[in-house]
Amino acid sequence: MPYQEVHKYRSWVEVDLDHFARNWKEMKRLVRPGVKILQVVKADAYGHGAIEIAEVALKNGAVYLGVANADEGVQLRVSGVMSPIVILSPSPEGEIGDIIKYNLIPSVSDLHFARSLQDRCEKAHIRISVHVEVDTGMGRGGTLYYEAFQTIKDILALSNLIVEGIFTHLSSSETLLEYNEGQAQLFSRLLAQLEEAGIRIPIRHMSNSGAMLNYPQFNLDMVRPGLMSYGIYPSPETMDKADLLPVMSFKTRIVLLKDFPKGYSIGYNRTYITDKPTRIATIPIGYGDGYGVILSNQGEVLIRGKRVPVIGRVSMDMCTVDVSSIPDCQVGDEVVLMGRQGQESISANEIAGRVGSISYEILCALGKRAPRLFIHKGKADTVLPRLRRIYIPDEERSIDRIDSIIRQCFQTRARSEELGDAIYYEMFETLFGKEDRQLELREDFRYDITVAEVDAGKDGTAARRGDVLNVTTRVSYKKTLKNDAFVIGCAFDNEQLAAFFEDPRCEYRWLMSRGEHLVLERDFRVARVSIDDVDVPIISTEMTSRGYEVWCSHEDLREKLNTQVEVAIEIFTKKSRTNNIFSVYVVYPTRGLDISFNYEQTGFRHVREVSFFAGKHPYPEVTREKGKYIRLRAPNHTWVFPNSGVTFVWDT
Repeated sequence: MPYQEVHKYRSWVEVDLDHFARNWKEMKRLVRPGVKILQVVKADAYGHGAIEIAEVALKNGAVYLGVANADEGVQLRVSGVMSPIVILSPSPEGEIGDIIKYNLIPSVSDLHFARSLQDRCEKAHIRISVHVEVDTGMGRGGTLYYEAFQTIKDILALSNLIVEGIFTHLSSSETLLEYNEGQAQLFSRLLAQLEEAGIRIPIRHMSNSGAMLNYPQFNLDMVRPGLMSYGIYPSPETMDKADLLPVMSFKTRIVLLKDFPKGYSIGYNRTYITDKPTRIATIPIGYGDGYGVILSNQGEVLIRGKRVPVIGRVSMDMCTVDVSSIPDCQVGDEVVLMGRQGQESISANEIAGRVGSISYEILCALGKRAPRLFIHKGKADTVLPRLRRIYIPDEERSIDRIDSIIRQCFQTRARSEELGDAIYYEMFETLFGKEDRQLELREDFRYDITVAEVDAGKDGTAARRGDVLNVTTRVSYKKTLKNDAFVIGCAFDNEQLAAFFEDPRCEYRWLMSRGEHLVLERDFRVARVSIDDVDVPIISTEMTSRGYEVWCSHEDLREKLNTQVEVAIEIFTKKSRTNNIFSVYVVYPTRGLDISFNYEQTGFRHVREVSFFAGKHPYPEVTREKGKYIRLRAPNHTWVFPNSGVTFVWDT
């Protein structure tokens, strides 16, 4: 057996990532250039392991991921997956909070949900992308096709919803039927009607695995492969249209061997009686593992490259197989319930045929409590443990809750790095998360402040009075970009400043220093904003109830959404000399920090810092050169928690 680590498991599922990547090459061959591919990863990627499968799909060219509900999308998000995630099923209103917080793309089937989503997005000050589903004959989700035109117009009128996509679902794509063509015609008519009305929705999609193989003309702007990406043909008639390799195998080991005489009953309810001396192996698999009772006395498994029958009734945790034809088999031998061994193989379609089911159900059910071994280049590259579900806490912040998380961290860190990391994130979420948005983390936070005397030649009045200073600030940090348009706010009091803090689109906030001669248009200027060192233009400025707002955006930012970027903002402003303090606050969990206060171009005396930093290392490294600067640093591996900060004070 090439994967020695599996010896500690009684059963396991092998997921061959090389086969999955090979199937991706086939899928890309089947679609024309420019057609996007959405990888369906709902139901834990059909039992294969959603997180690992999503990562490999994205590396191979997936543009979107498809899930069944918000909970599946959240699981991917907190595991570090930042690509666009579409919820392919209608969502209840109870999911709207997670949809907004974790930046998921819901499918909209009715106006009631769309309006509820609009209300919540408006309160959260965000816009969100949606895909509208049209029911052209599936009779399940989606707005009925003869109502769809007006429904779409009404949704387009909701200012906080961006109709990014429109799709339908074929009911029988795995077979060649006129009904499929009828569905496609209805969808095409609707798209043409929308075009005539000047409505062009960017992403149109209807092809699932069956349609990709049987109806390539249906591929449109995007396709949604699921089953075929996992190496399973949707139907026998599609087998000659692509070269697919099965990705999943389900395996166990013999745990007991016994020899029985003729006439001995095997298993519950005596459904099998030996008709001759029989050697029987017990394997630790049952219907609790998704190997159904219906396979009693009719299933087959592979041992030493040979098929042997399942005999007796399948119980919850065990079943028995007749190994009389393999006299040299031993306890510990590998048993393949689905997959290949030697020249023999048992497929999901074969098992489905035996039990009168479909391959989808077999893949989702088999080995549901077994670990996943992800095979890459012939080796077990990753092992996903039994506890694969990552839990997200409610927005409670009780001492009992935090105490429980800390205890679990200590208990699990030594046993499971993955679970420890999940709980580590959970602690951040419990301490700092907000109900209406995903927890935001920042890295490599730099804040450079330069204070200088006002040039008398440029501002004679201020220079004569000697009560105004020039301040240049440059702040930069790395974060996951959530909005393609964002605001920089200048508040005039603490109430306005608090309003900017509540807006998830606000990247930077400034509290205007009080001073008799400070004028906004002259004394506050956003000099430069960049994302990954590319300038982002200012698109508007306006005075509102919460202060002065500077809005920045660029169409290219949509391509960077949900990816880590470096944000840099440079501001020139004035400061009253009589106000002899300058404060910097850390308002997000931040890893790595560098703050410098440069005052060489002033006559400041006795400049000092007063700091408080919450985290493992509350005392950052401080360096100073008298008359020139003070600098505070925390290493890049160190977390600094919110409500930290430093105030620089000088004698006037």
